[in-house]
Amino acid sequence: MTPPVVSPRGVSLLAVMALAGLAGCSAPQVVTRPDTDADRIERHFDALNAAGRQSSEAQDEFLRDSQHPDFTDRLCELDGRTLDVYPALSTIRLDGDWAPEGGDPPSGSVYVVSVSTTIRQAGALVGEQIGAEHVAVLDGETFGFSPCPQGT
Repeated sequence: MTPPVVSPRGVSLLAVMALAGLAGCSAPQVVTRPDTDADRIERHFDALNAAGRQSSEAQDEFLRDSQHPDFTDRLCELDGRTLDVYPALSTIRLDGDWAPEGGDPPSGSVYVVSVSTTIRQAGALVGEQIGAEHVAVLDGETFGFSPCPQGT
């Protein structure tokens, strides 16, 4: 009789399971990683896009609600447009010296991330661009800086 073929990965898993049994463990421990700023930033953009799928008004509301608290006086409406913003998460980096034009640096940890943005109005594509967006994480919450359409 030929013994079953076990891949090297299978051997490692079997060895771990056997050692866990010897150590008196009844089930493998689940290790969770702490929530990172990158996770928070990803969820911010996911929520922005979800709001845009609902309506331009919902996305405007999201942008107002997530505007950095140091810059609530700098809000722009999207004038019926919606944005689909897709960050390249591998490009996230700290950018603590950045400040919005004419302002002081925001409080919190300020990050810049490369994004691809699709702009729609009434469902029709009106523009696409690749650029960078700044976001800040302050007290575990992600805040953005409301984009202003050109000419406003």
